[in-house]
Amino acid sequence: MTTTPTTTASAAPPGHASSRRASPRTAVLRAEARLFLREPGTLFWVIGFPPLLLAILGSVPSFREADDGLGGLRLIDIYVPVAVLTGLIMAGLQAMPPVLTGYRESGILRRMSTTPVPPSALLSAQMGLIGAAALLSALVSLALGRLAFDVALPRQAAGYLLALVLAVTAAVAMGALLSALTRTAKAATAIGSTAVFPMLFCAGVWLPVQAMPDVLARVVECTPFGAAAVAFGQAAAGDWPAWSHLGVLALWTVVLSAAATRWFRWE
Repeated sequence: MTTTPTTTASAAPPGHASSRRASPRTAVLRAEARLFLREPGTLFWVIGFPPLLLAILGSVPSFREADDGLGGLRLIDIYVPVAVLTGLIMAGLQAMPPVLTGYRESGILRRMSTTPVPPSALLSAQMGLIGAAALLSALVSLALGRLAFDVALPRQAAGYLLALVLAVTAAVAMGALLSALTRTAKAATAIGSTAVFPMLFCAGVWLPVQAMPDVLARVVECTPFGAAAVAFGQAAAGDWPAWSHLGVLALWTVVLSAAATRWFRWE
């Protein structure tokens, strides 16, 4: 796919020889955004599936009852952060890798290197769109939890936002590394689909991290989504997320990003 700069809608001021033009990176971002919005499957798994999962779980009566073993919380209170992380995992492992790998496989990135638009513009556009979709998914899940099931909004909003941003960057970095290591779009889809399940387990889909045995919980908290789940829970309760959990998220982001940069190939 080769893109060309698009002209702005307004006419150039008198005395100018040509109208203003959008930058190549902006043109690529607009084109990728249009293509992204035309993928109903991607939109469903990233933005639609997490709230749907939350709605199904919230319809179970036992999920809306306080549990003394969870410190008086309801299961639905714990599963709102899980739904948030589910959207991030789907965005990082399912949405981005097949697209970027497909572009490389079909030679689009190689052809872009001969145009004024650098291939890095396509990479940054994809990462930005995936990150924005993950954030939107998180907001939808938080809003649904509040409006439908009376789940309190995070009492430590700044800490929750910081943990969310770090979790999004870790998810995007994980997707970038998967894109770097796979040669074909089919392989990226297969590996991403396989990796989703252990990541969902670490996020607490089948068993909340708070309810895991101590040894298992410590291991899970060393993973990016396990650390994020605990950080979300701490911020939701009004405490600043532990710096150890924020540090795990930041460290994973740095390591995954460095590995993706090291092994990513344009062709």
